[in-house]
Amino acid sequence: MIEIVALSDAMREAVGLAERVASTDANVLVSGESGAGKDALAAFIHSRSRRAAQPLVKIDCATLPADLLEAELFGYERGAFTGASEAKPGRLEAAHGGTLVLDEIAHLSVDAQAKLLRVIEHREFERLGGRKTIEVDARLVALTNADLKNAVERRAFRDDLFYRLNVVHIQVPPLRERARDLEVLSQGFVRLYSAKHGRPARKLSAEAMRFLKAYDFPGNVRELANIIERAVIVSNEAQIEAGDLPEGSRAAAAQRARRDQRPTLAEIETEYIRETLSATKGNKAEAARILGISRKNLYERLARESKDEG
Repeated sequence: MIEIVALSDAMREAVGLAERVASTDANVLVSGESGAGKDALAAFIHSRSRRAAQPLVKIDCATLPADLLEAELFGYERGAFTGASEAKPGRLEAAHGGTLVLDEIAHLSVDAQAKLLRVIEHREFERLGGRKTIEVDARLVALTNADLKNAVERRAFRDDLFYRLNVVHIQVPPLRERARDLEVLSQGFVRLYSAKHGRPARKLSAEAMRFLKAYDFPGNVRELANIIERAVIVSNEAQIEAGDLPEGSRAAAAQRARRDQRPTLAEIETEYIRETLSATKGNKAEAARILGISRKNLYERLARESKDEG
């Protein structure tokens, strides 16, 4: 059964919702940044559904041209187009009884959207070039890193299909919002890739982990996996050191750490006001004169600071 690391609040919320919807046949829309783990969540939902023993079939709507995508999704009959020398079932038929994952659903053509809507509403379709109506029972899980609501507003995506797919919406948080998950994921990838590449069992050094925690991971979990795999391969030490991490990610992490250590302008102003009040022994009129602001302005800032602290 598929397991997902979910120690952070945001990921626990996503997994909790996935667990609740898994036992139903509701269509699910899973959104999130590229590499955040949408595929894993779709597999998680399937593994906990009544369809778990049946096929889990995926089609990537972003990598196929529109005509080929329709042929792959719905199948085709012999002679349906040039080169169709024999009939071929599509992914929908392959997913009968199970789950069909539509990755990057926003790339589906308008024509394919209309056909998919019919599948959802009537559980039937025809292959390209065919006349025979085929019945299908497949649960749909749609994945997207795009804003489908915006696509609907731009008329690039059918609103009726959006609402049919969006019965339950699960947002997968980016890795940078999953600080509590990072160490567990990292050590899990170390074990995975050590076994894959026949390397001795290792762990990440404290310094290596510090760099990882300071990094933003624009490529999310997928990028973390790639970074750890590289580190496992190049490391010659008893543990994976910071120097085994890619130079680019280490530099970005160091830059972010320096940025985070710098106080904000508001923090600098607050500290300066406190120091001035201390120097004037609490004389607000004198402090305001030194600061170059009116007493009213000083009182407002002090009141705002007191509210923020409360």
